[in-house]
Amino acid sequence: MISATQLRVGMSILYNGEPYRVISVQHITPGNWRGMVQTKMKSLKTGATVENRFRSEDKIEKANMEQHEMEYLYSSGTDYHFMNTETYEQISLSAEELADNIYYLIPNIKFMVDFYDGKPVGIEPPQVVDLTVVETPPCMRGATVTSSLKPAKLETGIVVNVPAFIEVGNKIRVDTSEGKYLERAK
Repeated sequence: MISATQLRVGMSILYNGEPYRVISVQHITPGNWRGMVQTKMKSLKTGATVENRFRSEDKIEKANMEQHEMEYLYSSGTDYHFMNTETYEQISLSAEELADNIYYLIPNIKFMVDFYDGKPVGIEPPQVVDLTVVETPPCMRGATVTSSLKPAKLETGIVVNVPAFIEVGNKIRVDTSEGKYLERAK
């Protein structure tokens, strides 16, 4: 059982006894009311989309799925191909199934993929990914770590806010759960 505040896009959960994949999550804290988590979920059996609001203290059961480590190989059109690192079987996932995880696909990266009835239904990227900066405004003279942030486009197309001293060509660490800059990679 996990807390509703721990829900993330791509997770597979049991809702009303049926398996669902979380499509979107929004934490809402309205003034002096208690916090809540607004979710949009897709049924793994029927494909129907459902919206639900959980209280932040609600406990949610993760769906019991087979989980395999899969290595990203390549993309062709809107399909992304992965290989099971134990059996070498290959599967392809669509851009829709991957959602925002597309921004963390670099060659040979390993993801955890959930399977339900033999079909891939959920995907979890590693917690931290190292990506290269391909576009950002020039470094400002005298910029320090405590300076303001600037946008930087990374090799996969995602844009994150980085400190002013980061330049094109630098490798940085990105937190995949929030899509935020953590530190400069070594």
